[in-house]
Amino acid sequence: MNVFKELYNYRELLKTNIKKEIRGKYKGSWLGVVWTFLNPLLMLMVYAFVFPYILRINVENYTIFMIVALIPWTFFTNAITIGTSSVTMNGGILKKVYFPREIIPLSVTISQLINFLITCLIMFGFILFSGVGFSIHALLFPVLVLIEFLLCLGFNLILSAITVFVNDVAHFVQIAITLGFYGTPIVYLSSMLPDKFQWVMHVNPMAVIVEGFRSVMFYHTWPDFQWVLIWAVLSVLLVVVGYIIFKKLEKTFVEEL
Repeated sequence: MNVFKELYNYRELLKTNIKKEIRGKYKGSWLGVVWTFLNPLLMLMVYAFVFPYILRINVENYTIFMIVALIPWTFFTNAITIGTSSVTMNGGILKKVYFPREIIPLSVTISQLINFLITCLIMFGFILFSGVGFSIHALLFPVLVLIEFLLCLGFNLILSAITVFVNDVAHFVQIAITLGFYGTPIVYLSSMLPDKFQWVMHVNPMAVIVEGFRSVMFYHTWPDFQWVLIWAVLSVLLVVVGYIIFKKLEKTFVEEL
């Protein structure tokens, strides 16, 4: 319980860090936070042309089919990419002031969650005006968001701590994210994957989460509760393990930085 007490005591610092992460990303740009909407829209335009018209992926309402998966994936990639280097990027502050070090990866993950929720307005608009609409299954949307948030936080606690000692981790993460994009059914149907590779859909947490979002927001069906529950539990365990690893390694952060 000490971790929650410390975070509460330093809640103002956490809020400041979250605001800094959100504002700092677009500092100096003319459009500012508008890029939060423009980035996914530009990606959507490219994918919506390439995959149905060039690669001939035949899916009704392909734009909606893709956007309900692309936006959660973008949240994941942004959170992990920024979170991995978050501690090393704040090395100067760590040497000068004491505060709970876990605030750094936590603030990055929360800031990306906020950006994700803002971007969801685009997704909701597309769903509403395309005629796909909403159903009672959308009630599971916040649960899937929470699972993904915990997954990102767990990874960020581990990766940000290890990166302090091994800078190459950030490069490996970029490669893993690129491979993960093609191993996650974002721009294609999961059924298009050969039977011998279907196991990837279960061991890849983002595949389960993306399929969950697609089920409740596009197909209007309930997702595979078994695998959603498995990864919900594993996400919580990942946060616990990540926190333990982070606290063990943070003792020598200043020396390494």
